[in-house]
Amino acid sequence: MESTLGFTLSWYLGLSAILFVIGMLGVLLRRNAVVIFMSVELMLNAANLALLAIGQTIGDPTGQIMAFFVMAVAAGEVAVGLAILIALYRHRLTVNVDEVHLLRW
Repeated sequence: MESTLGFTLSWYLGLSAILFVIGMLGVLLRRNAVVIFMSVELMLNAANLALLAIGQTIGDPTGQIMAFFVMAVAAGEVAVGLAILIALYRHRLTVNVDEVHLLRW
């Protein structure tokens, strides 16, 4: 099934894969906790793009429903993650994950 602009499913899945890899590299290579959280959000958005593209292609609204649940989980992750980051910054005055050792004795 082709959209009005001529993009097929492979274009959307390719874009989704590129966004997911960029997010994964951000999680693995960056040390700033804010950038890590943004990279996780990019990975979740890449998964949403793939779900929506596949759902649209097969004509099933299940992909939209699953993407909605992924967005709900992402919203919860942002709320909890930012609260943790604010508490961490107030306690240690840094959000660099290399300098934080809260779980060590």
